[in-house]
Amino acid sequence: MRAWMVTRTLVAFAAVASCAAAIDSSPPTPAPTHRRVLFVGNSLTYYNDLPATVAAIGRDNGDTIQYTTAAAPNLALIDHLTGGSAAPQLLRDSSWDVVVLQQGPTTTAVCRDSAVLWTAMFAPLIARAGGTSMTLMTWPAISQGDVWEPAHTTAVLAAAGVHGMFAGAGDAWHNALLAHPGLPLYGGDGYHPSEMGSLLAALVVYQRLTGRDPRTLSPHAFANGIRWTLGTDTLSWLKAAAARANAATSATPSAPDPIPPPVPRPAGATSC
Repeated sequence: MRAWMVTRTLVAFAAVASCAAAIDSSPPTPAPTHRRVLFVGNSLTYYNDLPATVAAIGRDNGDTIQYTTAAAPNLALIDHLTGGSAAPQLLRDSSWDVVVLQQGPTTTAVCRDSAVLWTAMFAPLIARAGGTSMTLMTWPAISQGDVWEPAHTTAVLAAAGVHGMFAGAGDAWHNALLAHPGLPLYGGDGYHPSEMGSLLAALVVYQRLTGRDPRTLSPHAFANGIRWTLGTDTLSWLKAAAARANAATSATPSAPDPIPPPVPRPAGATSC
């Protein structure tokens, strides 16, 4: 009788120990995050309200993303510094944890050099505001063809030049479109994002801000900062594409060596 009791006790203890080991080996749940974020960009940021969508994902998952947006049509980063938006004043007057810098895909040589320079011009303003820059890689227009790699390299070089963060929304788009070619990430003009495209970009930015793997988030989609109905499978595809993009490139990248070349500038192009 005693032997049976001892055996039963040992079995029970082993079961408890096994459960404890399983619990201890699971990744810890990140603590709730609070971030003050300034978004600086153009229509690729304000279409479908990317900043509000990032904040809505946060609220749904226990995080607080306070944001302000400085964005207007067709602005390159330099335009914000020369009166195109209130970004310089916002950086002077407020403190920020992260400043998200966005312009177009920027794939040509002269535009790549300019993007790196303009990002560096923002750096002292962001530092005085107490923040870190995050370069948001966007996506090429359908008409530009396969220039995903040059767009990626430009954004990585801009981030690396200021020891800042990198958010590869364009990489996530590329992942998603390779896996599911018919996914409607583009809007009707073949350049601006659809609501789905903005959601995918928001998932990338959100993970960089909080460290939360998109695949572990609540099963809810958002667009324009509010709940949006999206199929479970499609949402899972977007989350996986975002997680894969962020896993492929460091959050604070170094310049690649060797540096992949840019593409030739189209004849007649007058801006980046």
